[in-house]
Amino acid sequence: MPGTGGNGAVTRSTLRQQIADALRDEVLAGRLQPGQAFTVKEIAEQYGVSATPVREALVDLSAQGLLEADQHRGFRVREYSPADYRGMIEARSLVTDGIFRSITVGVMTKPQDPRVAAALAGVRRRGEEAQRAAAAGELNILIGYDLRFWRELSGLFGNPYLADFLHRLRIQSWACAVQHLRQVADLKGHLWSAHTELVDALARRDPAEAHAIVTAYNAHSLALIERLAAE
Repeated sequence: MPGTGGNGAVTRSTLRQQIADALRDEVLAGRLQPGQAFTVKEIAEQYGVSATPVREALVDLSAQGLLEADQHRGFRVREYSPADYRGMIEARSLVTDGIFRSITVGVMTKPQDPRVAAALAGVRRRGEEAQRAAAAGELNILIGYDLRFWRELSGLFGNPYLADFLHRLRIQSWACAVQHLRQVADLKGHLWSAHTELVDALARRDPAEAHAIVTAYNAHSLALIERLAAE
């Protein structure tokens, strides 16, 4: 029956996404180490599911740049270099500058619109949570809120394709960064925490200030990763 087939497809698709999300979190938490290899069978046994949604989830993560297919042997966690990180930052900057300019001449011209006000308030809340996590040196918590912050901020632009692209870049950036940040015993004072300053700059319709804030963030992050990679 068509209804039964549809439900089955939705269930498998949901399971595929759940497995991909769980494995992505394992990479970002540093529990799956760079270069670590595994098979579809191993992951399927770990989660107690069939091989099909696992294989699909691993292919999805490979497409996102977090894993690499190891022909005939399975998959491995991708290893990133500081040069990779520099390239990601350059790509992010090109995207965010365009988003900032568009936001300040678009949605920010209607701050009294209830939908705009609610969306901006939500972005600010994510930023506040991210700042608290950064100040405390809580990397795992920071990553979660930071990804949501940028996802919702880019959502104000209104182009889901560009928002998805930036989200993928930020996941890759964190996957690269955590390989080095896990070396630091106490991350207090090392993590960027100017999320609400960025929101305020955009609310003032000041893309130049937003650009300056993110440029300082990128320079700080790149210097930190390059220093840790050299140790």
